[in-house]
Amino acid sequence: MELQSDFDRLLFFEHARKTAEATYAKNPQDAENLTRWGGALLELSQFQNVSESKKMIGDAISKLEEALMVDPTKHDALWCLGNAHTSQAFLTPDKDEAKVLFDRASVCFQQAVNEDPSNELYKKSLEVTAKAPELHSEIHKHGLSQQAMGGGAGPSTSTSTKTSKKTKSSDLKYDIFGWIILAVGIVAWVGFAKSQVPPPPPR
Repeated sequence: MELQSDFDRLLFFEHARKTAEATYAKNPQDAENLTRWGGALLELSQFQNVSESKKMIGDAISKLEEALMVDPTKHDALWCLGNAHTSQAFLTPDKDEAKVLFDRASVCFQQAVNEDPSNELYKKSLEVTAKAPELHSEIHKHGLSQQAMGGGAGPSTSTSTKTSKKTKSSDLKYDIFGWIILAVGIVAWVGFAKSQVPPPPPR
């Protein structure tokens, strides 16, 4: 059942990406469309191996930054950009490089909160990002990032104790990624739904 759900999400966001790409060809200054495109790329990156995921996140960042050039106060684009930097940081094994990315994410989340102070999701994202470097260290200490992100080189020969620790850390990571993915998905879905509303009937 979960595989079908993942497949449905993959199809949905691939369709959203293609639609945004077609819309961009007609109107490259549409900040809403650029945000949808960036959000779709960010979602699709979750289905890729590590190197493809990094490339796709880079493309998402590019689209979101382009949206912010058109409308610098677009809080949902700021929030998505924060998520993109967070995702990129978790894929970066170097602690110092990851810290720079977490700091960028924090700045984006803070700007999103400044633009829309009543948005609880933005506040929660800002709060979670403060704890992200610690989680990053834990994940990479156990070598989980490669396995969790599909980059494992083969079957594991670790003891059951190590497996248990990895499972707990992996579960925590997937909990956080799950919330991020859910939130990005909701934003992208709402944006996509808005773009597909039929025009009102003539009077």
